[in-house]
Amino acid sequence: MSIATGPIHILIVESQMLVRAGFRMLIESWEQMKVVGDTGDEVEALALAKMEDVDVILIELDFKAGRGDLDLLTKMLSASTARVIVLTHLQDIELHHLAIRSGARGLVLKEHSPEQLHSAILKVHSGEVWLDSKLTTSIITRMARSNRLAQDGKESATFTLLSPREQELAWLAGDGWSNKEIAERLFISETTVRHHMTSVFRKLEVANRLELIISLLRPTAKKPPAPSMSPGISDKHNSSQTDSDPSSRKPSSVASVRGHAAKRKFII
Repeated sequence: MSIATGPIHILIVESQMLVRAGFRMLIESWEQMKVVGDTGDEVEALALAKMEDVDVILIELDFKAGRGDLDLLTKMLSASTARVIVLTHLQDIELHHLAIRSGARGLVLKEHSPEQLHSAILKVHSGEVWLDSKLTTSIITRMARSNRLAQDGKESATFTLLSPREQELAWLAGDGWSNKEIAERLFISETTVRHHMTSVFRKLEVANRLELIISLLRPTAKKPPAPSMSPGISDKHNSSQTDSDPSSRKPSSVASVRGHAAKRKFII
């Protein structure tokens, strides 16, 4: 995956030629982005993923042949370090769950607006996860229910493996803070944040920020005191909140999903 400051390199994998051409024209109209390849063929898609300097792969996921599309998604992730966004017209939440669990970093319905696709590409390229509010709520609810079946003692022991600094970063990330925002708040570089987050993911055995949020849902995961603010950096999440007004406090990530799901996209 490219780390240059130039345009985001995008590969489009879509079976319908006209749809593919439409995506290419749309994306190439955005200054920060460049389509480096497009195809509807699985073999060619894998070859392009390996050969091209690809940052983000847009892949159609319609499950026309059972789990065939999911198998292609898995192969693409193995062939490339690029982050993957799934494109689909299907409203089947079960298939959406499978795509995310298989490693997709974003999912965009074809009925969504061009602006939403643009935002999804930018967010996923920056290392975040893009899901619409309905899917986010469903995934969090399901994973939370599944995690409650795990052993509480084991969960508690796992969370305490994190250093105090890692716990600070984990909770900030779980509250929706980007790497840049965390770095500014904690007086550290974005590179240091990425190193810490890699360690957090490894110790908690989670694959991404979505699964991290689920780990923070567990009763045994105790939130540490809020870290102090960096001078000159405004706390965009809490600047207007006071301890004397509990109703004004920013809800947790999970509460945000449940309370604001109908109002906006939820970005993790």
